[in-house]
Order: sequence, then structure tokens, then C-alpha cells
Amino acid sequence: MILADKIIELRKKNGWSQEELASQLGISRQSVSKWESASSIPDLDKIIKLSELFGVSTDYLLKDSLGEGDAEPLQEESAAFDEPVRTVSLEEANAYLDTVRAVAGKIALGVFLCILSPTVLIYLAALSDEEGGYAVPEAAAVGVGMTFLLLLVVIAVSVFIFFGRRLSPYEYLEKDTIELSYGVAGVVHKQKAAYEGTHGILLTVGVALCILSIVPILVAGVLDEDGMLAVAGVDLCLILVAAGVFLLVKTGILFGAFQRLLEEGDYTRKKKQENKRNDAISTVYWCVVTAIYLGISFVTMEWHRTWIIWPCAGVMFAAVLGIAGMIRQR
Repeated sequence: MILADKIIELRKKNGWSQEELASQLGISRQSVSKWESASSIPDLDKIIKLSELFGVSTDYLLKDSLGEGDAEPLQEESAAFDEPVRTVSLEEANAYLDTVRAVAGKIALGVFLCILSPTVLIYLAALSDEEGGYAVPEAAAVGVGMTFLLLLVVIAVSVFIFFGRRLSPYEYLEKDTIELSYGVAGVVHKQKAAYEGTHGILLTVGVALCILSIVPILVAGVLDEDGMLAVAGVDLCLILVAAGVFLLVKTGILFGAFQRLLEEGDYTRKKKQENKRNDAISTVYWCVVTAIYLGISFVTMEWHRTWIIWPCAGVMFAAVLGIAGMIRQR
């Protein structure tokens, strides 16, 4: 139970309204309302007055039952790395979470557009080879298709830059050692617990769409192995992959925000130290992968197949980091 819930429970147990509690503390009702909604935290002198009014200890009010198990490991890691710790207030944590909620969908949309970008080129290129009245000149097909591809990529990159800049003030959460102000950990844990159900649903649907994306290709291959139906199956495959990745990226960004604040998962203090050591490796690796992907795709023009480079590169990246970690340990 966090401080906000304790204030509500103790106030109701004493039969007081928010106005009555505010009157006894000499503050406005809005202040009590903000405490109980966890949008702000009372000052220490108000904590003392609350403990006197409710007849409980200040330790009871300040100690969150949520997140108690995380306190000792964080202290151990802090002592192990001996780094300066940056304190994060409730206002700062809420501002960060609000910003992430505002930009997560936009960044996921940028990824969606990148995956979707070659669909028109694939269809028009196949149409140019089709015999009959629907055939289009090859030069026109490639020109229109490439224009559409580059336009979507430009839009996606613009989205990444514009909305990524809104998150840049909070980059320290991913790299630096942080410590949440009193009461903040409980608030973040509560919001994370409320989102976990939605996170699980979006993960499940996203993974399911990526797995099912192969079905249109299989069906089209059976019905029309070399015709336009097979090409349409490829485009539909990319659309399903784009939709699935959109959900995965969006929910991953949102859930990752809670993990950054709580220093969990990939953002523990030990992981942050490892990531700092791996920054140079990551930069070189993904630049090389991008160059390989673009080179192979433009030479072969088989965009419907070359996307497989990205999941393979992701798996290989984990192996590269593992090897680098073993070398450092030796």
C-alpha cells in the first residue's frame, strides 16, 4: 500500500471528509485530493501532522509495501559501483511517464511506416511484369514505387527525430544511477501494475500477428504461385508484420518507462554499467547491419525477403554482447 492509499484509508476510518482533514491540517481540500490521487506528496512537516492526527507512526506512512523487495538490491548495487546518484521527484517521474505515453504511439507508427514502405514498389514491380491490360511500364513502376518507399521512410525518420527529442531530457534514466524520492516508488509500482494486463494483451496480439503474417504467402502460393495473388500475399504479409511490430514497439516503450524508473529488467544498475561499456559495439554493429540490409535490398530488390535480416541481426546482437562480456571478464 502506498502513501496515497494509506491517507484515504485512515481518513475514512476516522470518518473525515477531505475538507475536514484539510481544515485540521490548515491546508486546502485540493492539496488533500492531490495526495490521495498520488499526483503530489505531502511535505515532511505535513507527514508529522498526519501521523499525529491518525495516531500512526511516520514510518508507517512513509514506508511503501510496494517495492520493499527492491530496496536492498539497489543499495547493494549502488555501493558496488560507487556512482553519484540522481534523485527523481514525483513531478519529474509523472512528467516522464506522460511524455512517454504521448510519444510511444508516434514512434511505433514510424516503425510501422518503415516496414510498410516497400509494399507499393513490390506490387508495381510485379505488375510491370504481368502480361495483359494491367501491365505498367517498368520504369514507371520502379519510379512510383521508389518514390512511395522514400516518402514513407522520410516521414518515419522525421517522426523518430521530432518525438525522440521530447524524450532526450530523460536519457539519464537509462544511463545514470537514480533514486526515487520517498513515496515515488510506490506510485510508479501501482501504475505499472495497472498497465501489466494491457501490456500482456498487446504483446500477445503483436506476436500472433507476426507469426500469422506468413499465412497470406502460403495461401497465395497455393492458389496462384506466380501471379499477382502471390504478390498481394507478400504485401499482406508485410502489413501484418507492420501491425504486429507497431503493437510490440508501443507497449515495449511504455512498459520500459516503468522499468527505467524502477531500475528493473534491462535497466538495473548493473545493466546500466554493462550498457555503457557496450555503447561503441552497439553503434558499429547496427550501422553495419543497416548498410548490409540496404545494400542487399537495393541490389536484389527483394524487400519482401530481406526484412529477415533484422530479426537475425537482433539474435546475433545478443550473442555479440555475450562474447564481449566474457572477454571483459577474462
